[in-house]
Amino acid sequence: MISRRAFRVWLRNFTVYKTYYRASLVGNIGEPLLYLFAMGLGIGGYITEIEGLRYIEYIAPGLIVTSAMYSATFECTFGSFTRLTQQRTFDSILATPVSLEDLALGEILWGMTKSIISGTVMIVVMTVVGLYTPSFGVVSIMLTVAATGFVFAAAALCCSALSPSYEFFNYYFTLCVAPMFFLSGVFFPLAGFPEIFQWFSLALPTTHSVTLVRYFFHGAITGQLVIAAAFLTTMGFVLYLAAVRLIGRRLVV
Repeated sequence: MISRRAFRVWLRNFTVYKTYYRASLVGNIGEPLLYLFAMGLGIGGYITEIEGLRYIEYIAPGLIVTSAMYSATFECTFGSFTRLTQQRTFDSILATPVSLEDLALGEILWGMTKSIISGTVMIVVMTVVGLYTPSFGVVSIMLTVAATGFVFAAAALCCSALSPSYEFFNYYFTLCVAPMFFLSGVFFPLAGFPEIFQWFSLALPTTHSVTLVRYFFHGAITGQLVIAAAFLTTMGFVLYLAAVRLIGRRLVV
């Protein structure tokens, strides 16, 4: 049964995070910003525009999504796995009145929070360099970032529950995360791909996140917004239930 104790799990992680947040921000945001300027200005010098936008403007919304994806994924793989195995933090938490559902939700919400932090910094940087003009659409962007973070935090927690070691995450990042980075419409439209790849991309949560953020970022590119929002909501709920079940199998003998 979920209760307010899930917030206590979140608060525990936040308290620890305050001791190393500078290094965490560099790691989580540095790579998306590198892609933004290296590819946006580098490749953007050869590609005049895509769908009526400068190339750097086209990829900017997608990189907000990938920043959220990586922040939640790293936190709930390496971070959660450390708390699960090396530190035995999960065992200690479950010795208190915190339930298994509270524990899983608190971990996922913390991963989501890391995504929100990364997304916020990306928006600020893009505003400073003139890629984004602040508007009410930023609320919808951040809601999408939060939903994206929840989905990937839950998926990563499932992976941590199944992982026998840190090395196992190589499979997850290579087979799951990397394809989403390149096949979700972040760097180029998917319309030019073979139809089978276009259908495959619709099964990826990042595709729907990019659709939403790109729409609210520019306000001029239409898409299946209701379908995208419903997909993220449903996947987040299903992955949360899976995370509770898998963590329970790992911890409760």
